[in-house]
Amino acid sequence: MEQLNYPKLQETLWHEKMENGLEVYLLPKPGFAKTFATFTTKYGSIDNRFRPPGGETIRVPDGIAHFLEHKMFEEPEGDVFSTFAAQGASANAFTSFDRTVYLFSATRQIPENLTTLIDFVQNPYFTDENVEKEKGIIIQEIDMYRDNPDWRVYFGLIEALYVNHPVHIDIAGTAGSVRSITKEMLYDCYRTFYHPSNMMLFAVGGVDPEAVMDLVRRNQAAKSFPPGGEIERIFDEEPLQVRNPRMSIELPVSLPKCLFGFKEAPGPVRGEEAIKRELASKLMLEALLGPSSELYQSLYDDNLISDSFGQEYNTGPGFAFSVIGGETRDPEELQNRVCGALYEAAERGIDPGVFERTRRKRIGTFLRMMNNPEAIAGEFTRYRHKGGDLFRIVELYETLQAEDIDSRLREHVSPERLAVSVVRSGTA
Repeated sequence: MEQLNYPKLQETLWHEKMENGLEVYLLPKPGFAKTFATFTTKYGSIDNRFRPPGGETIRVPDGIAHFLEHKMFEEPEGDVFSTFAAQGASANAFTSFDRTVYLFSATRQIPENLTTLIDFVQNPYFTDENVEKEKGIIIQEIDMYRDNPDWRVYFGLIEALYVNHPVHIDIAGTAGSVRSITKEMLYDCYRTFYHPSNMMLFAVGGVDPEAVMDLVRRNQAAKSFPPGGEIERIFDEEPLQVRNPRMSIELPVSLPKCLFGFKEAPGPVRGEEAIKRELASKLMLEALLGPSSELYQSLYDDNLISDSFGQEYNTGPGFAFSVIGGETRDPEELQNRVCGALYEAAERGIDPGVFERTRRKRIGTFLRMMNNPEAIAGEFTRYRHKGGDLFRIVELYETLQAEDIDSRLREHVSPERLAVSVVRSGTA
């Protein structure tokens, strides 16, 4: 077992790679009553075309990763949620663009809950009957989200930005794609992406590293898995131009919702350079558009934005884009004001004082996060899957200079790569 020390953060991370390839990371937090654990696979909604190790190319229906996540909680003996509840744990799961995460939080019976987490994820149970039953449930979920203006404006923007990349497809898929899912397809995806060598177990909080690692060793040694291998993910070539500069729909909303953002050619996907690029992009957006910025205050004073206004930067295999906006009385004026300010900043550069204040703020926010086991677990696995290290984020922030942010801004903002999504008041 490897011990990784981070003196500046006063943290010690324990790591071991099991013989079957499973990566296990443990972060003990003395004095913390709660333990938060995640079991994650590098498999998300964008992985709809792939070549398994030693196999032929497979194309699966959109939404199958999310469908698989739902079905994993069903076992012959019943629902896994009831097992966790009986052991004093709260369990959940989610599917994103590039990963699926199973998790629990608990203050007691940690060994039992860890065993339950590992065992149910490594023991799929799909039948023709339970797959058919789940289709109706997921289609209802899809229909529900179609009436959700926040969801529609968000995915409307991604759909406007991307032509071929599957990031623009709803994570749950469509009613048609869900209906085409079969038990055999689920097993194909499970065998490919749920191999231990493509997965990571992480626990943070009141954990005893030696005891937990011994539990995992014994658990994995009692199971047999076929040899792992490299999974080839296949994406069609994505043009740099956007699919549709403007998307607009009508739903019953009290105020219009407007999101816009810039699409860019994806840079490095893994490693420290990829992490630095992401940090620089987020710092750039916060410096110019965050609540402490002059632009935010002027938009607020003019009643163009509310507390719902925000910004984010998303990047993953084959995609990278920003999202800016929120509720507004005038979507066109909001877009023009914000984009005009971004174009002007790209020409003149970001004020060094603003850069330094924003960098310190982001470092402070990160350090506060280190007292939140749930946030640590989410961010640790996200960065680790990208070949990065959560505990080096402060060091990476400290290496960034104002010139790096200026360069990122010039790369990112371009009228030719801008798209807008608006939900206006009206009937659906």
